[in-house]
Amino acid sequence: MSPRIRSAISVAGVLALSGVLFTASAQLAGDQDTRHRDDLASVIAAESARVEELSEQANLLDDEVDQLGDAVDVDVPRRDPALRAQEAVVSGAWPVAGGGLSVALEDAPISALDNPQVRPDDLVVHQQDVQHVINALWAGGAEAMTLQGERVTSTSAFRCSGNILLLHGKVFSPPYVIEAIGDPDQLQAALDASPGIGVYKQYVDWIGLGYDVQQHDGLEMPAYTGGEGLQHATVPEGTDVFS
Repeated sequence: MSPRIRSAISVAGVLALSGVLFTASAQLAGDQDTRHRDDLASVIAAESARVEELSEQANLLDDEVDQLGDAVDVDVPRRDPALRAQEAVVSGAWPVAGGGLSVALEDAPISALDNPQVRPDDLVVHQQDVQHVINALWAGGAEAMTLQGERVTSTSAFRCSGNILLLHGKVFSPPYVIEAIGDPDQLQAALDASPGIGVYKQYVDWIGLGYDVQQHDGLEMPAYTGGEGLQHATVPEGTDVFS
C-alpha cells in the first residue's frame, strides 16, 4: 500500500482521537456545576466507549485500504507502460518538452476609446477569450499546455476579473500567454476554425486587441504542482432539485 495512503489514515486517526479529547474537555469546562466526580466518571465512560467504537471503525477502514492496495499492486504492473506515461503527461504529473505553439492575448490600447462606439469593456481580454483559445488547442491535439507558465490540467480552473486573471491561487495581468505542445499545423488549424476566436479577431481588427501566434521548436512545461483532489458540490438534504 502507498505510504501516502497509510499517512492519510494515520492523520485521520489522530484527528478523530483529538476530537474525542476536545469534546471531553469542552464538556468538563463548559459549566462549573457539572464538574463533580459523578459527572466526570460518566463523561469518561461515554468518551471511552466512543474511542473504542472509532478505533474499530479505523481498523475496518485500514483493512479495506490494504485490500484495495493489494488489488492495485497486482493490476498496475500489467498495464501498458506507454499508456501510463501518456496519462501522467495529460494529468500534468510529468514535465514535458517539445514543439508547438504559443498564443498571446493582450488588452487593446486606451486610445481606442476615442471611437464613440467603443466601450471600456471592449478593450479587455475576457475569460471566454482565453477559454476559446484553450479549448481550440485541446481540440487541435495539444499534448500538454500552460497558461501564464502554469501547467493546465483537467482540474485547472481560472477566472478573469477586470483585467486580471486568477489561476492556481496566483494573480496575473495581460498579456495572457497560452503555450501548447503538439503538431503546430493541427494546432493552428484548430485556432483558425474556432468561432469564438473568429469573433475575437474581429475586435483585433476593430480596436486593436492583441493576438499573436508563434511556432516553437522547444517548449518546456513544468509538472503541475497544485492539489490533485477533485472537489464536488452536493445538494443539501431536503432540497427539491426539480423545483
